[in-house]
Amino acid sequence: MIPHLSERILILAPHGRDSQVAAAILAEAGLRSLACPSLGMLVSEMAAGAGTALVTEESLLPADLHPLAAWLEAQARWSDFPFILVTSRGGIERNPAAGRLLAVLGNVTFLERPFHPTTLVSLAQAALRGRRRQYEARERLAALYDSEQRFRAAVQAVQGVLWSTNAKGEMEGEQPGWTELTGQSQDQYVNYGWTAVLHPYDVQPTLDAWRAAVAEQRPYHVEHRLRTREGRWRSFSVRAIPTFDREGAIREWVGVHTDVTEQRATEQSLRVLTSTLEQRVREETSARQEALAKLHEAQKLETIGQLTGGVAHDFNNLLMPITGALDLLQRRFADADARAGRLIDGALQSAERAKILVQRLLGFARRQSLQTQPVDMVALLEGMRDLIRSSVGSTIEFHTVFPSELPQALADPNQLELALLNLCVNARDAMPRGGTLTIGADVVAPGPGQPELPVRDYVRVCVSDTGTGMDQETLARAIEPFFSTKETGRGTGLGLSMVHGLAGQLGGHFAIASTLGEGTRVELWLPVVTATAAAPRREAHSARLDAARRPLDVLLVDDEQLVRDGTAAMLRELGHCVVEAGGAAEALEKLQDGLRVDVVVTDYKMPRMDGAELARRLHRSQPLLPVLLITGYSGQAEDTHGLSRLAKPFRQADIAAALAELMPAITTAEAGASRAQV
Repeated sequence: MIPHLSERILILAPHGRDSQVAAAILAEAGLRSLACPSLGMLVSEMAAGAGTALVTEESLLPADLHPLAAWLEAQARWSDFPFILVTSRGGIERNPAAGRLLAVLGNVTFLERPFHPTTLVSLAQAALRGRRRQYEARERLAALYDSEQRFRAAVQAVQGVLWSTNAKGEMEGEQPGWTELTGQSQDQYVNYGWTAVLHPYDVQPTLDAWRAAVAEQRPYHVEHRLRTREGRWRSFSVRAIPTFDREGAIREWVGVHTDVTEQRATEQSLRVLTSTLEQRVREETSARQEALAKLHEAQKLETIGQLTGGVAHDFNNLLMPITGALDLLQRRFADADARAGRLIDGALQSAERAKILVQRLLGFARRQSLQTQPVDMVALLEGMRDLIRSSVGSTIEFHTVFPSELPQALADPNQLELALLNLCVNARDAMPRGGTLTIGADVVAPGPGQPELPVRDYVRVCVSDTGTGMDQETLARAIEPFFSTKETGRGTGLGLSMVHGLAGQLGGHFAIASTLGEGTRVELWLPVVTATAAAPRREAHSARLDAARRPLDVLLVDDEQLVRDGTAAMLRELGHCVVEAGGAAEALEKLQDGLRVDVVVTDYKMPRMDGAELARRLHRSQPLLPVLLITGYSGQAEDTHGLSRLAKPFRQADIAAALAELMPAITTAEAGASRAQV
């Protein structure tokens, strides 16, 4: 019912001026009314909402009252719609026709012509007051219904048997839950008959606890054993809450029996176990301490990983404008000014070293972007033999021990080669007076006493040396980033950190063992490829290079002004026409305003809408429009699958190559034809 309609007065008086006169009288008294020209409209407006209806006798007598009677019959339980019936010959005593209308209308007040305005207003106000009381009854019924539903839900949620008693603890009436539990009929459990199913030893304690709760008018709680209808003894936790009348006296108790048999049996087992706990504690203390140490180490490395990953991300964005600007300066001034060229070249080398440092940080944090594929481990190790031999020097004996055939491992070959070279260089530095470096490989599966990994086969690559080794304190910190035992300038302390992060990111395992004065052994476990993987797709790049070399219309989107300026300068020097946007929303607005482009180059991490979401919106209307993500975030992001990415910092040659890879081999004319306005 609509609130602003619920107290209006409907008027059905289609003959003469009764309707206008009644409406004027009611309006003067501050009562809202609506004149209805027909009985059908009256019924419709009653359904919409009204407080009462003023109807004339002559408007009803000749009419078909079935729709009105049907509406009145269908009223809700709380509703008894009031009518004021205007008659010419009084009520039912002198007017039999009005009496017949009473049978249809039900709640009727008669108003005989001629009537005084005060009488009409008084009757209308009385009818409205009665209608308001009906509305209040409706609210009480709704609240009662909601309360009943909550109570039903609470009963269903209770995992036990619900029952009730009178104030003395005597069961009365139907107790279906108790009958279902105990098998007692109403004649058996009535009064205190319910105690017959209790264990004999528990009857008196139960009654004593009951009497104490009654005397103190507090909730009742006890545990006892009772015999179920199946004849088994079960233990129950019993709770009951008293309800009170207005004078504060207990009216009844509502309680629940919850089966705690298994819980008590478990507690008894625990008590037996506790009696031998001291011995078990002695046996397991060392294992627990070891587990806590591993947990602490894992948490420490995870925290350091999150920190270094975040720092590396920010460093990429900081390095981008530096690298881009130096790259452009080198191209423009290196040939003209040799000294400036050397300075710029030195700065670029430092920027590249910073980039490598950031990559190692991301490797430790397990956020580097990996290009995983099946790797022939024998071919990879054989291919690195000469590089490793030249890197470790002539004072180191270098040996390889692995079978002629090994299964393919799932890895990023470039990162794996870098990791193995790092391990070999570390081994070399640990043998300043010479020694033996050995690289071995075999196939293993995790078992007792081995790493906790998914059960499958792994290629285990071992790099061992006969160098100085490490004590336990140094070994415990070996994979921490920036921790190094080398003198200043001989290492960043990120080699082992990067290898450890790579192993974890590939779904494998990293292990290191060392003995002071005897040497170190590092193991790298890599998952074996279980299904034939598709060979890397090789495509001819010349057509794409030709397409990318032609002048392109590029929309560049980046929220950082310095990065955007540097990238735009690189693209313009390559001959492309660049339109800049400071965010995804601005880019979409430009395209909607009619901007036509060949490619969109966008940053990934931007406020409000990132580059991946921008690409999805663009591809809904232009599925063939190329989009290149440039990002300082080098981690795996599910929402960037299928999109080309270029990691920051990059140089002009890098973005040129990325565009060459991205742009399809199409002619300029085809490109113009394929472009559509967003």
